[in-house]
Amino acid sequence: MCPPEPADYQALVQALKYCVLVHDAETKEIVWANRAACELLEFTVDELKPLKAPDMSGNARQYRREIGVAWLQRAVDHGESATEWCYRSKRGDEVLTEAIAIRVNLSSRPIVMVQFRDIAEEKATQRDLFRTEGRLQAFLRNLDEGIVVLDDDRTVIFASESAAKLLDTDVAELRGADFGQYCDAASYAELNEVVARTLTGSPPQDSRYRLAAPGGAPRWYAGTCQYIEIESDLRGHLLLFHDISERVRAEEEHRRDTQHLNHLARYNAMGDMAMAVAHEVSQPLAAAFNFVEGARGRLDSAPGAGASVGWGLDNAKRQIGRASRILKSLRQYVVRLEQSEQLIDLNTIVADCLYFIELRAAQHSVVLTMDLADEPLPVRCENVLIGQVVMNLAFNAIDEMSRWPEDRRRVELVTRRSADDHAELTVLDHGQGLSAIPGGQIFEGVFTSKENGNAIGLALSHRIITRHRGRISANENEPQGAVFSFALPFGSGA
Repeated sequence: MCPPEPADYQALVQALKYCVLVHDAETKEIVWANRAACELLEFTVDELKPLKAPDMSGNARQYRREIGVAWLQRAVDHGESATEWCYRSKRGDEVLTEAIAIRVNLSSRPIVMVQFRDIAEEKATQRDLFRTEGRLQAFLRNLDEGIVVLDDDRTVIFASESAAKLLDTDVAELRGADFGQYCDAASYAELNEVVARTLTGSPPQDSRYRLAAPGGAPRWYAGTCQYIEIESDLRGHLLLFHDISERVRAEEEHRRDTQHLNHLARYNAMGDMAMAVAHEVSQPLAAAFNFVEGARGRLDSAPGAGASVGWGLDNAKRQIGRASRILKSLRQYVVRLEQSEQLIDLNTIVADCLYFIELRAAQHSVVLTMDLADEPLPVRCENVLIGQVVMNLAFNAIDEMSRWPEDRRRVELVTRRSADDHAELTVLDHGQGLSAIPGGQIFEGVFTSKENGNAIGLALSHRIITRHRGRISANENEPQGAVFSFALPFGSGA
């Protein structure tokens, strides 16, 4: 195939999308321009030939004529020279270009051929990218959430500045490091399990980790892991994590508070039981002692008085049996203290507490009225804790009524299914009421009307009921007295 004819080369240059200007190497005057240059600058070749730099260059100082001539002269001296040059079109529009000047030794004379292209849009895009990158870097530096990308070997292939800050290290040390060295043993095992579950297309996996730089104090972090694949540039397990040490600390404190609550409730229950037992057991034991002493005296004075001795010993046996039943009831109650949450009828809980409530009522000559619902009221609860609330409310009502004349000493216990389908217990007294109690302080453990009270009973009752997803309230009992009640949601299957 024959090469193009010399005349064809001009057609080839005219077809270029690159703009071409040809300058005389000595005078720097324009001697020719291709079609692309004419279209961009909006001049014909004949119009371009007489133009100087001030006529077709930007107005900024860096585009002055002497600078343009020096740029072209460097190409003459060294063969080529590149720069960014701002041309000005016939209409006055400035066009930023990427330009390269090349010396070409033609047979007639040396010339400088300038090739250039419009880069205004590229520059604008580049500025936008730099601006966006700067903003992203600022955001990443100030994020509360750390970002790392791990490969299959748990090596960090990307880390944000916020991640380095959270782990008390720097980005350079974090990138390329084994992320396992920042985890404790349990957290590293958890991370491996989470990574194994995060495959392409799988949903993000949430977990908790204890992380710290080697030798640093570990803190708790909540993390979300998912697999990412950004073209061929970034591929791995994206881990987003943020510090939740304060939340974990609060949860631990809440757990300790709950344990303390259980301890206080059991301690309070045992205190009430101990007082009841001390009061009740002392009477039959004293009576049994007297009967036995009487029988011994009869035996000493009248060896033949067998019937009288038998009567005394029989009564002693009955009194000691009564004491045994009291202790057995206490023992059963204490055994239940360690039971976990279970489904039980609220009426059964009240019945379990009734023996001790009746003892307190009898001690203060208070008439106790029971009105239990005919239907079962099953609730899911720790029955001993709910029983403690029942006794707290009942004991408070009985103690309140003990200060009033005997003909007014009445306390009522009622169980019902509430209007919103809860199991409800209500304790009513006819004493002073709530008027003397500062508003909002009934269940705060800071107020008591008892002479020797410590007010912890109502505060404990409130915490026990709310922990069981229930509610507890106190209201006036018209025309006189107070009404304390609590309601618990029905257990599953109710």
